[in-house]
Amino acid sequence: MAEEVRSFAEVKSTLIKRPTQDAVPQGEQVRKLDAKGRAYATGRRKNAVARVWIKPGAGRVTVNGKDEKIYFARPVLRMILRQPLVVSNRETQFDVVATVKGGGLSGQAGAVRHAISRALVVYEPELKPALKQKGFMTRDSRMVERKKYGRAKARRSFQFSKR
Repeated sequence: MAEEVRSFAEVKSTLIKRPTQDAVPQGEQVRKLDAKGRAYATGRRKNAVARVWIKPGAGRVTVNGKDEKIYFARPVLRMILRQPLVVSNRETQFDVVATVKGGGLSGQAGAVRHAISRALVVYEPELKPALKQKGFMTRDSRMVERKKYGRAKARRSFQFSKR
């Protein structure tokens, strides 16, 4: 049967208490790795979504089954992709396997960067302050503005003709 509550002081006693986590000390995080010893994370940018697995290795990066140099032909995109590894000094310590969908190449590179940052934090939680300070842990929420009716683009009007 339900207990009867007469005052706000009694409300606290009726709340369901959650069991405390004795296994995890305050301030420490547990690494969440799969059976193959990989850390997984998802990253997003514009309309692109990247899924990334990192594991100890020689520093190879594979995107959608292709080498990063083939998938991201522009050096700027490869530089964006590798920024979290460079900042954390882990360029040659992890192999990265990524699958990415949606958006263009620029958005995909940003999504993979976001996912690599998050996967590094899952693997090594002590890297979080350095990656967060550089802004790699934050999802870039800027999106393309929608086109409005009566206009050529989102803000561009049709050419005005006086006569």
